[in-house]
Parts: sequence; C-alpha cells; structure tokens
Amino acid sequence: METNLALMIGNSRFHWGLLTRQNLKTTWDTDYLTPDIVHQLLQLPTLEGLLSHILPFGFPKDYHLPTSLFLASVVPSQTLHWQGKYNVNLISLEQVPLQRLYITLGIDRALALWGAGNYWGFPVLVIDGGTALTFTGADAKQTLLGGAILPGLGLQLTSLGERTAQLPNVILPKSLPQRYAKNTQEAIQSGVIYTLIAGIKDFIEAWLEDFPHSPVMITGGDRHQLYHYLQIQYPAITKHMIVEKNLIFMGMQEIIFNTHKD
Repeated sequence: METNLALMIGNSRFHWGLLTRQNLKTTWDTDYLTPDIVHQLLQLPTLEGLLSHILPFGFPKDYHLPTSLFLASVVPSQTLHWQGKYNVNLISLEQVPLQRLYITLGIDRALALWGAGNYWGFPVLVIDGGTALTFTGADAKQTLLGGAILPGLGLQLTSLGERTAQLPNVILPKSLPQRYAKNTQEAIQSGVIYTLIAGIKDFIEAWLEDFPHSPVMITGGDRHQLYHYLQIQYPAITKHMIVEKNLIFMGMQEIIFNTHKD
C-alpha cells in the first residue's frame, strides 16, 4: 500500500501525517526542529532516518515506508530547509482546485477548505482555531468566497501579558469564566473568550443565512476548547458544527492521490 509522508509547516508547529489513498494512517505534531537538527536530518539518504527521529511511535508494519515527502508551508524560511531533499514535492496554492484563489491566501486555509469540501460537500465554511483564528468559505461551485483573520485565543492572551506593563500571562480556563470578573486574570479571560466566541457565532449565523444547509467545520489546535465554550454559551449554533483535526491533511491527500497523479 503506497504511503506518503506529509508535512504542514504551521506558524508555531510542524504537523505530520502518513497518508494512503484510502485513509490518513496517523497524524502528529512536533515542535519546530532546530536548524542544526534539520541540517543533520537532511544529510540522511532516505526518509527512514527522518521518520526514526520524528515518529512518536513505531512505523505501522502494514504500510510501506514512504519514498516521498509532500510539503506545504506558511513559513517561507522553514520551507527553504526542505526543498531539494528527500524527493520533496512542494504543494502550492496553484495545485488546489478551488476557483478564484488569491495569491496571498495561506496554503493551510486553502487545503483545509479543499479537504472539508471533498469530504463533507460544498458549500462549506472552515473555522481554524490555530495561532490565528481564520474563517474561510467556498460555495457550491467550489469557488472561494473569502474569509477573515484575527488573533487566536492563545495569541490574544499572550499579547496582553507580553505587551503591557502590569497585566499577567493568563492560561485558558477549562470552562467559561465569569463574564464580569473580580480579578485581573479572570477579567482577561472573560474579555478574550466572550468576545471571541460571540464573533464566531456571528460569522456562523451570517454564513448559514446564505447557506442554511452547509457544514461548518472547526479545526486547529484550539478547536475543542472553542467548541466547548460555544457549546456552553450558544448550544444551538454548535448543532451546525463538525469538529475535525485533519482537514489540511484531507486536502493534501486529495491532491497527492488524485490531482497530483493526473
């Protein structure tokens, strides 16, 4: 069974996947590799050495070792390290078969949208709760309608802690904080979380006015936390939502085994 190694270089982490035509065998995340480690790994003649370093588990016995690495990236400086090695295939925006893509659209957003539409159907709205919180939508003709970008949960919290003199660094609470807080930490949590989920609700409601039967996907590292907050505060809106970690890899899979082979 043909297996390919896929790497999505995100804004804060590396996202890896072992893909076959039939399924996503497994996906996992790693921190950025240091330049020294990347240099050492890229001297190895095959992907087997790379896999032995990055896999958090043993390689699945029922799958062939991959011979190609498919790479998508939103960090150009990181992309340069990998080009020309390991039979790397760079997935570019031009390979995503959506209509009316604009040149500065992030490849991560395009791949997630393509993956969501192919698995759940178009039209579709994708919300990515990563370092940035993004909204990206396409209509029934697989045409990009556009979207929006704002700082994600973690980025909003850390920016207040790092860019102000007296506000503390704050972590995300497991449940919704009091709306009207009586200490600074909870006041920051309240301000960020309630305004963010109200914004998400507004975007979803506006989308469903135009496409009432459309799936609304939520992905990214904060997907479960955001969904949980929304479920508590706006339970009706979550009935339209599907939580899915691997939308980007679903998009990559479709391109690798269908578009790329043509």
